[in-house]
Amino acid sequence: MEHILIVEDEKEINGLLHSFISGHGYLTTSTYDGLEALQLIQTETFDLILLDLMLPFKSGDQILLELRKHSAVPVIVISAKDTTQTKIDLLRIGADDYITKPFDLDETLARIESNLRRNKMQMNTAGSKCLIYKDIELDDINHLVEVAGRELALTAKEYGILALLMRHPDKIYSKANLFRSIWNEEYMSEDNTLNVHISNIRNKLKVINPDQQYIETVWGIGYRLYKTT
Repeated sequence: MEHILIVEDEKEINGLLHSFISGHGYLTTSTYDGLEALQLIQTETFDLILLDLMLPFKSGDQILLELRKHSAVPVIVISAKDTTQTKIDLLRIGADDYITKPFDLDETLARIESNLRRNKMQMNTAGSKCLIYKDIELDDINHLVEVAGRELALTAKEYGILALLMRHPDKIYSKANLFRSIWNEEYMSEDNTLNVHISNIRNKLKVINPDQQYIETVWGIGYRLYKTT
């Protein structure tokens, strides 16, 4: 049974989510402030986190930043903030999905199921135990990535993108192809989600090895790994 952490300070909303989600067969744990949420994340294992932004003691974006230092668990942000820039900023720091308040419970459940399904598929995708490209080593069994001997913390979708590129290092993936493969949805040209995730991967790689280039943009087509020489 998948375990979902609900981080929401409004007790009525938290209780509503708890009742609805648990009623559909999921184990749920509820918390109402940021500090307790971090303690739970450090001591328990969750398959997905529903995360509000405006929380007592520690905000949702601070929690997300700390979480992404060591975990790729899917995170769906639920917030009344609905600007495009807010969504982009949260995707950049590691959110997997975003739901705007007031939200529809059936849509929320569908997004939970979709993120859990994609994460499971990415973790179970057949492939070599270890994929190597330049100084990147990707353990496709244990879902771990190292760059120059240092562990690289990626979200589930970031891992999925990098693993897909490394499984087929000579292939150019169109944006539409990548989006369908990772999100299992049709790509909309005005959607900036994929670009944000590619940028996140590049930035994280650059922190470890600023002198190396890994992912190439093929203008007008899509992305691929830089060819090794």
